[in-house]
Amino acid sequence: MNHKILIVDDEPVICEVLEFNLAGEGFEITCAHSAEQALKILAPDHSLILLDVMMGGMSGYKLAETLRRKGNQTPIIFLTAKDTENDMLTGFSVGGDDYISKPFSIKEVVARVKAILKRQQQTKTPEEKQELVFDDLRINIPLKELTIGTEKILLTKTEFEILLLLAENPHRIFSRGEIIDSVWKETPYITERTVDVHITRLRKKLNTYASLISNRSGFGYRFNE
Repeated sequence: MNHKILIVDDEPVICEVLEFNLAGEGFEITCAHSAEQALKILAPDHSLILLDVMMGGMSGYKLAETLRRKGNQTPIIFLTAKDTENDMLTGFSVGGDDYISKPFSIKEVVARVKAILKRQQQTKTPEEKQELVFDDLRINIPLKELTIGTEKILLTKTEFEILLLLAENPHRIFSRGEIIDSVWKETPYITERTVDVHITRLRKKLNTYASLISNRSGFGYRFNE
């Protein structure tokens, strides 16, 4: 079955270009020209959302935040002309999985879409492992859930994979390049800054357990068991 992709952008020309090229790659495309329309037509069988940030009415950030609050974990790639580090932090903090700056290369969009869909289909961890426990923090591997005390902490797929990579290997330091190779795999155009942004968001969500992830300057990140 072909993957279904929802494109949300208030510029018809951009929607048409993306639809034409992604359909040519074998994807089934649905377009929405506002966040409000997207909420009405988003279906459980959509595999991914390409989401513009700056739209009239509800913004792309607000739409992503709304979906994540409702428990919808459909991967989201933001498309935006805003590309500062603060913009990236905002995008990842509301649940975005990737971030592409406008103007973009169609080849880049297609490559990132394929990479995220491939990651969705891959099983990273052995089935025999069920849970990692560190005091009051629990990482449920089959359910892909993080719990601190009685509170479930909502992580994006990327955040969970970074946390699991580090937590399963507490006796080694991972360079940013190694994290990219493990978590993003064949996704092109991922920079080391992207790793730092995700770690920053992950630490914030860990709250009092933020110190579990530390950085050794010049080397990378490790998990403090």
